[in-house]
Amino acid sequence: MKEFKLPQQFLLGTATASLQIEGGDQNNNWYRWSEFKKIKDGSSSIRADDHYNRVDEDIALMKELNHQTYRMGIEWSRIEPSEGRFDEKAITHYRNEIEQLIKSGIRPLVTVYHFSHPLWFEDKGGWENPQSVEIFCRYTAYLAEKLGDLVTDWITINEPNVYAFKGYMEGSWPPGKSNIKALFICLRNMVLGHIRGYKIIHETRKKFDYKGETLVGVANHIRVMDPKRNNLLDRFSASAIDYLFHHTTIAGMTTGKMVFPLGHNNYPLGKGKYYDFFGINYYSRDILSFVLDPGKLFAKIEVKEGVPLNNLGWEIYPEGLYRICKKYYEKYKAPIFITENGICDADDSLRGDYLADHLEVVARLIEQGVPVERYYHWTLIDNFEWIEGESARFGLVENDFQTQKRTIRKSGWLFADIAKAKGLTKELIKKYSTG
Repeated sequence: MKEFKLPQQFLLGTATASLQIEGGDQNNNWYRWSEFKKIKDGSSSIRADDHYNRVDEDIALMKELNHQTYRMGIEWSRIEPSEGRFDEKAITHYRNEIEQLIKSGIRPLVTVYHFSHPLWFEDKGGWENPQSVEIFCRYTAYLAEKLGDLVTDWITINEPNVYAFKGYMEGSWPPGKSNIKALFICLRNMVLGHIRGYKIIHETRKKFDYKGETLVGVANHIRVMDPKRNNLLDRFSASAIDYLFHHTTIAGMTTGKMVFPLGHNNYPLGKGKYYDFFGINYYSRDILSFVLDPGKLFAKIEVKEGVPLNNLGWEIYPEGLYRICKKYYEKYKAPIFITENGICDADDSLRGDYLADHLEVVARLIEQGVPVERYYHWTLIDNFEWIEGESARFGLVENDFQTQKRTIRKSGWLFADIAKAKGLTKELIKKYSTG
């Protein structure tokens, strides 16, 4: 751990996704995936953290951990349980949660879409459906109308690249396909959905007598991708995967440009600036080498030998956050929100150092003129971690899924102290250092 100081206006908080914490909903693609016995530990999203019934308790935890902001998801399957029918009781629940956050001095950042959707949307073909953009825009417009007087900060879509590659290329996530054509159709529709959603939120917010500017962006999952060897083939593999996994969607969602294979360097919805901040979800780095296998997109993905790893085998590489923020700020010149950063660490032996090391990188970036304005740790509380189920522990707060008892971890108290002090002091290092 190293000392660092953050600006007083810098905001710290945590990020969650509705499906991963709420529990109780059967009308979504991930509950069905659980019923198909596709989750590694056999758990189901039906339990999760029971957050839907424990909002008061969890906001109290956020206050105790000195949150200044909180990234939360809205569950589409609750809002629009059948096509074209919106549930007033559900939207009232989210309004109440948002109002409670605001009263607690916690600024909400609302995610419209975070990997989960209603079964009727899945059964219509999901993001492959030519009508998916219109359907998503109708849902986005409803949220903007119902929440626009309360919420200034929005994320339209979380990690479109992860959702598409896991669900349409790897096949390990719903809908469980391995079809490269479907992959690119899905990504193209998500890009179009973001651009139109960006416009809808801004246009709707203008109707309200509100204070503060409207901020809309995307939570981009970005990994460092380095070649295993400094030769032409490995550099080709690293560049090609970086292009397909990152650039194709980011180019479209920032400027409206559809690059190959999503388009022909054209702007189907017009050239523009469709971001008010640049959201970065950063966890790790991949090492790539060339393989003669088009099914793997000519790349073998590995982890660097001899490096520290988290419980899922991902490299712990704080410098990657520095490299990514520098790269994308130089390209897009927008304020940066670290919309996710965290570690799977069941016994909490690594999370404190991970948190401190990545925030030290943030402080260094700010000192060098890169406007990183927020940091959202993934996550507040152990949750239903998609295909890993309940076994992957990312929370500052430990959760006993049987009893739903929450216990703040040591790393959670470190986060609280950093958030309060807006930095890491010698005293805090002495208090929390593990080495």
